[in-house]
Amino acid sequence: MNNDYQLQAQHEQQQWLVYSKLQKARVLLQEQPLKKSGFNSFAGFKYFELADFLPSINVIFDNLGLCSVFSICDGEATLRIYDSEFGGVIFFNSPTAEAGAGKAPPIQALGSMHTYLRRYLMLNALEITEHDAVDATIKKDEPKAAKPVTVDVFDSMDDETKEWLETAAMEVRLLVEKTIC
Repeated sequence: MNNDYQLQAQHEQQQWLVYSKLQKARVLLQEQPLKKSGFNSFAGFKYFELADFLPSINVIFDNLGLCSVFSICDGEATLRIYDSEFGGVIFFNSPTAEAGAGKAPPIQALGSMHTYLRRYLMLNALEITEHDAVDATIKKDEPKAAKPVTVDVFDSMDDETKEWLETAAMEVRLLVEKTIC
């Protein structure tokens, strides 16, 4: 009985070491200049893709002696974070859901589901803040009056916003041309 208690105490100590290192990783990641490269054109917001933060996480984890392992089994996605120094492990879980990939081949839909689940579990584990997509889509179906962008306003925009606006305008022009023809 005493041996079981010691094993339980050792296991808890190893878990706390992983949590302690994970907290350091969170702080180190917050110091990184992460940039959101994904864009939801329906709701009009940017979001983090895996490629935006995973390279930084891998470097931080390597420096702290952590390793992440993603898996899916029996309808549940799991992100395990191992302490390669002391042997502890912690888990982050999420139920799976079908990814609505439209006309995509089944293998692409499967890959999409894996990517989304891995991304969400990483966001959760590393406490990376993200725009709330549900809030962003509320009242999106209501049409809004378009406001013209003046030359002064356009000139004051950053290059990325100008490029996005020019691309959006071109897409609208193409849609209008298709509709007229």
